[in-house]
Amino acid sequence: MADVASPQQPPASPVGETPHEPHLAHHFDDMEQQREAATLGMWVFLVTELLFFGGLFASYMIYRIWYPSTFGVASRQLNILSGASMTVILITSSLTMALAVHAAARGRRTRILGFLGLTLVLGAAFVGLKFLEYYHEYLNHHIPGHGFRIEGTDPNHAQIFFSLYFAMTGLHALHMFIGFGVILTMMYMAWRNYFSEKWHTPVEIAGLYWHFVDIIWIFLFPLLYLVDRHR
Repeated sequence: MADVASPQQPPASPVGETPHEPHLAHHFDDMEQQREAATLGMWVFLVTELLFFGGLFASYMIYRIWYPSTFGVASRQLNILSGASMTVILITSSLTMALAVHAAARGRRTRILGFLGLTLVLGAAFVGLKFLEYYHEYLNHHIPGHGFRIEGTDPNHAQIFFSLYFAMTGLHALHMFIGFGVILTMMYMAWRNYFSEKWHTPVEIAGLYWHFVDIIWIFLFPLLYLVDRHR
């Protein structure tokens, strides 16, 4: 008598094998390895960005050594209250970004959206103050080129300071706008409930980028605003 065919059963998973994570790329063994690779990739990228800013920092230091008194006079034209306010705002935005990463690690969607939103608002306030400062320099004829004017020092050497000022702060502002795009993307992903306790790597990577931008400003503030303020 022929054997009665039994329904086919799905092949059993190997002993100890965990279910495949939906966010795990096929070329990684597990989520932790994927997170470490993404973090390392971001650190490599930030090192290249540091080299990019490093060229401007080196140029600034060379000219600062060559024309110390001129750089002091030019620096005192900047609004130190505005610079200090922007510093406080940006440091606070680093805190809200860190809280967003903390919330993402616990899968708290509402808190992720809230802290990322606060970070975005603080970043926008920083950029708004910076453009007001640019407008103030425009009114005072501190834009390098034809019509540049400054009292109490060599205008040609002072133009070097303001050229570096606009280049360094402008490049920093560009990175802020890129950060806005990154934050908005993270907010969209959080709104769609992409993140969980097991997978929140994009928020961590976005946090690393934002903290890098903040650290760059912490160096820019004393270099540009606090030159010879004791005089």
